[in-house]
Order: sequence, then C-alpha cells, then structure tokens
Amino acid sequence: MKRHWLIVLALLLVACGGGQQGNFSDPTDRLEVVSWWVSPSERPAFEVLLNAFRAEHPDVEVIDASVAGGGGSNVQVALAARLRAGDPPDVWQTFVGSSLRAWVDASRIADASAVYERTNLAAVLPPKLLDAASYKGKQWGVPAGSHRGNVLWFNQRVLREAGVAAPGPGYSPDAFRGDLDKVAASGRTALCLGSKDRFTATELFENTLLGVVGPDGWKKIGDDSFDWRGPQLRQALTRLGQILSTVDPNAGGLTWDQAAKKLASGDCAFLSMNDSVYGELVANGVTEGKDFGYVPYPGTDGAYLAIVDTFVVSADAENGVNGLDFLATVADPKTSLEFNKVKGSAPVRNDVDVAPLPPYQRQASESLWHDEVLLSITHGELMPPQFQQAVYDAVAAFDRSKNPDTFIHTFQNAITVPIAGR
Repeated sequence: MKRHWLIVLALLLVACGGGQQGNFSDPTDRLEVVSWWVSPSERPAFEVLLNAFRAEHPDVEVIDASVAGGGGSNVQVALAARLRAGDPPDVWQTFVGSSLRAWVDASRIADASAVYERTNLAAVLPPKLLDAASYKGKQWGVPAGSHRGNVLWFNQRVLREAGVAAPGPGYSPDAFRGDLDKVAASGRTALCLGSKDRFTATELFENTLLGVVGPDGWKKIGDDSFDWRGPQLRQALTRLGQILSTVDPNAGGLTWDQAAKKLASGDCAFLSMNDSVYGELVANGVTEGKDFGYVPYPGTDGAYLAIVDTFVVSADAENGVNGLDFLATVADPKTSLEFNKVKGSAPVRNDVDVAPLPPYQRQASESLWHDEVLLSITHGELMPPQFQQAVYDAVAAFDRSKNPDTFIHTFQNAITVPIAGR
C-alpha cells in the first residue's frame, strides 16, 4: 500500500457520503463489528464486549470482522474499501474528536444520542470526553475506555543492572536522557520502540513535544496558533533526536506489542507508549512494581493525554437496532469494568468502582479525572486527518535525517490547504 491509510480515509470522507439508509426500526438476527483489537491483551478484552452483547441478545449472530496489523491502519484501509463498495459493517472502532467528526461530516455514522439517554452516559463522562464525543448537538459514538498516551514504562531489573535508579515522581527530561545514556553505556538496549507500527514513533514525538509545550501549548496546537517553525518545536525535536539515538536497532521490524514483549523480557530498559502496553505486559507474565514500573512521560506531569477507543454505528447499517444495542452494552458500567480490567485502560464512567482494578489502572483513572485531559494528535483526535498525516510524515522524515529543518519542511509541504472543519 503506497499511500498511508490516513490519506485513503481522508479522500474517502471528502469524496463520498452515505447514500443508503440504514435499518433502525426492524430487529434482525445479525451484527457485524469491526475492530483492530487482535493482540494477546486486546483480543480477550474485545471478547468481553462481544460476550456481554451475546448474553443479552442470544438470538443475534455476532460477526467479528476484526482486521489484524498496522496498529489499526489495516482496519482503516479495509473499512474504506468496504464503504466505497457500499458494504459497510454495522459497527466499527474509531476515536473521539476530529476522527469522529469526520465520519459525521461524511454522513457515514448514525446518531447515538439515544444510547446516551438509555445509559445515562452524558452525566458520568469526563467533560472533555463528552465534548469530544459530541458534534452538532448530538453524540455519535460510545467510548469503551480511555488509554493514557503520555506514559514511560521501564524494566526494573535492567535499570538495576545498569546502575540506574528507578524513575519516580517529577522525573525530568534531563534525568531521562542521562539514564538512557547510562543504560546504553552498560551494553544494554536503552529504549524499545515498535516502529513497524508507525503510530509508535509519532506517539514518542507527541509525548516529547507535550513535555516541552505543556497543556497551554497543546491548546495552541488545537486552535492553530502554535508556531510549527519556532523554538519550542526545535527544542522538542532536539530532545527527540537524542532519544532516538538510543533506540533498539531492531525497532523497524517490531510491532508495538512485540516491543512491549521485549520490555517484559528484559531486552530493553524503557518504552514510551500509551498504556495499551499495561495489558500487554501483564499478558506476558510480568508483575507491576516487581518487574516493571511507570511514570508520566518526562515533563508531562499533571497532563492526561487521552486516547479514547470509541464504537460507532454505520448510518447505512443493515442491523442498526443491534448496532445501537451493542453501543449500549459498551456503555454498561459492569461491562465497562470487566473490559477495562483486561484491556489495561481506565473506565470513562465515574460511577464505575475502580477499586477492583490493579494499582496502575487506579492511578490512571485518578489522572483521567483530576489532571488536564488533552486529545491526541497521533490518533486523530485533536486535529483533522490531513494534519495528522502531515505529522506522521514529518516524524518519519525526521527519524531518517535527525534534522529539525527536514521535519519542518515535510510538515509544511503536507499542509497544502488551511486546516478547517474541526
């Protein structure tokens, strides 16, 4: 696939809207759901949702049309092809914010406001996430849970053997850089990265940029007033270049979950990625606090970079009644707790008792409700697809060149029309 899936999706959304009319009145005996959750930790979590729906609707045949690979990008390519062919699945996975709004503007997804009313969801969501799920006075998708993007994971044994103290509160960018160098000097791999999945390098850039600009700078990015040629960007890119110099030389051949497995097995000291990693580490048999630890990514204390997996119903769904019922299952408090416990994410409802969850997830939930919640560039929540694609391309170009001017030039060339439509 020569063109990145973001461009494919952007062209699809601009070129054509829904031309059919879904079935939202007559009950059926079928439901097709598309997701990208196929890793050792993701698959069991997705099964929680499917099985909860099956328990409530035993006469409905559930078709799991999940697509593996690419950290979700393969799903988008397959979904785009099906939409062009007039063969949409009933339900699919996306993200809140700009991603959700793009589907609405293309007339591709159905109004889910009735599900919010049925489940009291609007009253129990964090305000930032409710806003990100809403558009034109309606709600369009139901979040399954929230992952925190700005997390730094570390292997306790590798750090100990390299003579590096485990990071704690207030872990600074300078301390992180020094510890990476110490690990590398010990002959061990300092930083794992699953850059076969392109989103991982972009998440690393996103976290590094947030560590420089803070929540106030993030708001400037969201309202198009950030200087993408200025000193803060150059500072972030300088830091990123230093960090990338310590990355696993085999990173290009690893998916994100394979990188998490390397961290679990002690083949690297650090990994920066959203907390999908938590479920993967547990699935690989390591123990929180004993084998691995975590801190907010250096410089991002007090911020929660939210990555919010969300399910939507096709506006042209043949099984629209079942699709909306599936969204209601996702919103159910009991199902939410069971799902998020397996997935490693934080429940988005404040009426879900997180006491049964492991310490990391309780801490992440606390951050979701008390820190500054920000939306992700990497996952298409903060900005539209063209902007997202420009950042992906610029990070890839910088990774090859380690030259800030290359990032800036690539980014500026990719933004060929004004950013609008958010």
